[in-house]
Amino acid sequence: MPSPDVKSLPSQVTTPDVQLGLRANWQQFALLVLVNVFVGGMVGLERSIVPLLGQQVFGLASTTAVLAFIVSFGIVKAASNLFAGRLSDRIGRKGVLITGWLVGLPVPFLIIFAPTWGWVVFANVLLGINQGFCWSTTVIMKIDLVGPVRRGLAMGINEAAGYGAVSLAAIAAGYLAATYALRPQPFLLGVVFAVAGLLLSIFFVRESQGHARHEAALLARPSGQAAEAAQQATDQATQQHIAPSFKEIFLLTSWKDRRLFAVSQAGLVNNLNDGLAWGLFPLFFAASGLSIAQIGLLAGIYPGVWGTAQLFTGALSDRLGRKGLIVAGMLLQGTAIISLPFLHGFALWAVAMMLLGLGTALVYPTLLAAISDVAHPEWRASAVGVYRLWRDSGYAIGALLAGVLTDLFGVPWAIVGIGLLTILSGVVVKIVMSETLPRIRFAQ
Repeated sequence: MPSPDVKSLPSQVTTPDVQLGLRANWQQFALLVLVNVFVGGMVGLERSIVPLLGQQVFGLASTTAVLAFIVSFGIVKAASNLFAGRLSDRIGRKGVLITGWLVGLPVPFLIIFAPTWGWVVFANVLLGINQGFCWSTTVIMKIDLVGPVRRGLAMGINEAAGYGAVSLAAIAAGYLAATYALRPQPFLLGVVFAVAGLLLSIFFVRESQGHARHEAALLARPSGQAAEAAQQATDQATQQHIAPSFKEIFLLTSWKDRRLFAVSQAGLVNNLNDGLAWGLFPLFFAASGLSIAQIGLLAGIYPGVWGTAQLFTGALSDRLGRKGLIVAGMLLQGTAIISLPFLHGFALWAVAMMLLGLGTALVYPTLLAAISDVAHPEWRASAVGVYRLWRDSGYAIGALLAGVLTDLFGVPWAIVGIGLLTILSGVVVKIVMSETLPRIRFAQ
């Protein structure tokens, strides 16, 4: 699978004081979960009120113009994921995490004091870097710590914390906006999130790259059950002595490996419809007569169910496998999205948002676990970065597509079109992807 232009890996020596596993590393794992709560909170503040800010405060008439802040966020976050993954492999994880928080500090202030919509768009450029660096790094560090046995569970916990925070922050922002104003009160929470995340990352988070090297060493010199696992269960054993170039990693993750291609396209479409939910749903609900508080609650239900259910779906993928959950999740998401224009009233829309959240929960941690199943520990962070590049490109593509379709055909057609695209992505996974879950793993 790797191309001829590969480099020999340096020999790794197992470190006696490094242990893999959730139980052995629970304190650092829990700390990283808390850090990811603040990461999710930063973006959650925007999900219910920033589109309304564009229309009501800055007087934007074009839906495409309103959604420009998501386009800027998606493009920059996608690129930041790529750099975060590669930098994590080269210089370590912690420095990338701290850098992300430093870039995120000005975001709430820029939105609070923005005299024009351009300031909000620029704030989302910085937010994209913050999310790309911080969320990618917390994902990579948790994968490092737990090893191969509980990846699905680890990703479920990580994404549950992050998107649970997205949900609560969206609801809180909607409440503050309804009680006071669209700004500054909702964004004062962002100041607290950024400062807390930065301080925890500087003073308490520890570097985890040594755990990845320890796992690579176990793969390189397996014995007993480890040998059987490496030979029978994973493709990693065939790559244990060589590291692909970054170009090859990019091509493997994007296209050449059918499993990684299926995962990457599903991630892109998943966040494409999330961009729709973020940018267009508040406008759709507002045009239907809902209050800001109701819009905030609907905006929170979707990531709330998404976040909570991932505690179960991630662990479920460790038992049942990745492919089935991804296919089911994409089909459920598409169906829930298509149903929205045909439903009327807060209660029915709330049910649709719950189903959309459940479908996303089936997919989100499972895709990350599948990437980790296939990629070798020595270049896993880079592969995760490439996957997250494609996944978060969906924000920008979804916002642009939703804006153009809305301006041309109206909101209902935009929603239905993106729902159909989501169903098509699930069909692609069903046809192209083979199961990635190793049946036997080396002993930790």
